[in-house]
Amino acid sequence: MRLPAVLHEREYRLLFGAQLSSLLGDQMVTVALAFGILDHGGSASDVGIVLAARSLAVIAFLLGGGVIGDRLPRRAVLVATDVVRIGSQGAVAAVLISGGGSIALLAALSAATGAATGVFNPTATGFLPEVVSPQGLQEANALRSLASSGGRIAGPLLAGLLVATAGAGWAIAVDAASYAVSAALVAAMSVRGAGRGETSESFLDELRTGWTAFRSMTWLVAIVASAAVGNLCNGAWKVLGPVVAKNELGGVGAWSAIVAAAGAGGILGGLLALRLAPRRPLVFMTCAVSVFFVQFALLAVVAPTAIIAVSAFAGEVGMILGMTVWESSMQRHVEARLLSRVSAYDWLGSLVFEPIGLAIWGPVAAATSTGTALWIAFGLGVTSLFAPLLVRAVRELPAEPAPSGA
Repeated sequence: MRLPAVLHEREYRLLFGAQLSSLLGDQMVTVALAFGILDHGGSASDVGIVLAARSLAVIAFLLGGGVIGDRLPRRAVLVATDVVRIGSQGAVAAVLISGGGSIALLAALSAATGAATGVFNPTATGFLPEVVSPQGLQEANALRSLASSGGRIAGPLLAGLLVATAGAGWAIAVDAASYAVSAALVAAMSVRGAGRGETSESFLDELRTGWTAFRSMTWLVAIVASAAVGNLCNGAWKVLGPVVAKNELGGVGAWSAIVAAAGAGGILGGLLALRLAPRRPLVFMTCAVSVFFVQFALLAVVAPTAIIAVSAFAGEVGMILGMTVWESSMQRHVEARLLSRVSAYDWLGSLVFEPIGLAIWGPVAAATSTGTALWIAFGLGVTSLFAPLLVRAVRELPAEPAPSGA
């Protein structure tokens, strides 16, 4: 099989290596941290507190991260955030290995990791066009999706092995080391356009500039609003899926098979996305992602595990295809000087309802039934997904921006 053309570029190979390392480490954390807390006498609520601290910190730092990513050299910002995460995750590892520390300390350290991630994410979105040509963006985003999907399969398996043999703290130490590898590879890059230049705008002025740019693109606002509702609905899958598996499908083995199938689907989606070139990218994205919600309906009617797993596989293929096209479209159609700030509003808008989604579907299921809650999530998710097609700018956004002055 011919290698994607973008892998022939030295700078992108370094960036891809950094992504492979850090994404693998990221996918180890949830398993390792949860077992580390439980093995030291913590409760499920303690696990939730620590994970929530990280998630909320990511959200809180996204907008600031967008300004930092547009104001400072992006490569330097990425290295700095990796260094912060080396320190915070290394400290978490030390706490777990020593058997000391408190839940409050672990939550604070996890929040530090989340804050660095909140700065990292929009900066990374803006950094990619500095590394590859516009023609290479689709391949680069597809390869990142491949790395993420591979990490979703390998990360938990590696974490489980390390937890069982060496202990949870050593698994977290490997995560810290993954950020060290990432920082070293990014630092070794030579990137064009890395300088940012001076600006007379204040921090708040730059936020407002980013917001003005974001809201001026109706296609962007429509898709982000749709994603916000979609992530709200996805909480039903994450919260109620294990419940259905435990009560109706035979237990954790069934749920593990479904989740593994989804990870495999993500790998296929990334491979397919390497060769995609849709003429109307946002229409394509909507149709591709729609497959994702079929698994909600199958879970609601308690279909056999194998059928749900096949649907999860297909749904993740569609999701990765859609998200790859989305990221490439945004990177092509948003000015480079504004890309990190606009990306920050994309991240924030898409994730803002995620914590609510994780909180509400349990009570909704208790007030109605698990099946009813899943059907509500299915209907709301599908409706929100297709609603942006009512916006002309969404339907007509081209694959490439019009030439300057056209």
